[in-house]
Amino acid sequence: MRRYPPIQLQRPYILFYLLPVADYRRNFIPGGSFFFTVNLADRRSNLLTKRIDLLRTAFRSVRARHALSVEAIVVLLDHLHTIWTLPAGDADFANRWRLIKTEFSRGIETGEQRSPSHSAKGERGIWQRRYWEHTLRDEIDFERHCNYVHFNPVKHGHVRTVSEWPYFSFRRFVRLGVYPSEWAGNREDDGENYVER
Repeated sequence: MRRYPPIQLQRPYILFYLLPVADYRRNFIPGGSFFFTVNLADRRSNLLTKRIDLLRTAFRSVRARHALSVEAIVVLLDHLHTIWTLPAGDADFANRWRLIKTEFSRGIETGEQRSPSHSAKGERGIWQRRYWEHTLRDEIDFERHCNYVHFNPVKHGHVRTVSEWPYFSFRRFVRLGVYPSEWAGNREDDGENYVER
């Protein structure tokens, strides 16, 4: 498997912020690479794949205004996983996610069920407010998370083989020679070694 060049981590400038209710911290490293999991509020929904064109438009629109490199991505029915690398000196992934979620939500017809919390804050209720973020530390961490991203449709039982899923960056990785087209062939390969435990 082709190896990615080492991620050039500059001297980490770690900034923390606290949300009003929870003691929740994010790791902001300018120019860093990050793994994200972002979920819909309704985990039984298929909105992300049903409205994939709208999601792609939201990503393109935000990328045109706020540079970022989408290194790997998989879009599943109710959530997505992605790896981003931000430009040198920029650590503002939170604003990019806010803009992507907002633009996607504006294109969806109103009428979704909203939790009391979403209603009280005047929010649509399409997305979960928070998301999982992990700062990628090195090339091995990057590779494991790429593998996790691309194995995810099989893990969730949506397809039998990785290459069958239509909404992810796997084909680009095959074209680049990173993976063979039959990589992680089936569900028997449970992907347990793809992400750190």
